[in-house]
Amino acid sequence: MIPPSGSPRNSVAEALLSARSVSRRFGHVIALAPIELELCSGEAVALVGPNGAGKSTLMAILAGALRASEGSIAVTGSAKVGWLPQKPAHYGRLTALENLVLFARLEAMDNPDHEAARMLKRFSLPSDRLSAYLSIGNRQRLSLAIALLGDPNVLLLDEPTASLDPKQRALLWREADRHVVEGGAVLFSSQNLEDIERHATRVIALDSGELVFAGGPEEYTVWEREP
Repeated sequence: MIPPSGSPRNSVAEALLSARSVSRRFGHVIALAPIELELCSGEAVALVGPNGAGKSTLMAILAGALRASEGSIAVTGSAKVGWLPQKPAHYGRLTALENLVLFARLEAMDNPDHEAARMLKRFSLPSDRLSAYLSIGNRQRLSLAIALLGDPNVLLLDEPTASLDPKQRALLWREADRHVVEGGAVLFSSQNLEDIERHATRVIALDSGELVFAGGPEEYTVWEREP
């Protein structure tokens, strides 16, 4: 049952990204039932649910990497979307710097070399090592750096802290929290209740492609523990 309180977010906040009756089918299998979702400036939304619930499918649709079977995605004005997928989003045969330059060029940025160097420094990444040989933490930081190229308003993070040590987790959440404070929006999927309680302003839960919960973190904690 979806709690009647719905979303606790500020109603005057600007909606940066909206999904209207978005669904996805793979043949006869419904991976995502029609869903309504708005991501607004200054909020962090946790997307939760078991494996196969439809979380990554929804993320990919919002990022524009997967076409919805039905419904539409709307990006407000000049808002941009950055995506950190669950699997590495870079090329193992390129260095961190080369990856950043490549993706900056794909984004048609005015000065891709400068932007790549800026992000390399911001995330303290080695410039001369092939990304295939980076540590797990550095590979995730490189994926996050790529997602943040061009300073997107909306940041989509699919299981961003999986396999990270405590120091790397803290770094990633510091970046995500800063994005929210600066007026952006973050949608992150997570199985970690502590991350949800500490960083989410609201929670939506999927199960078998269906929306089964929408509400605040405290409401979700109570709902999740119910038999």
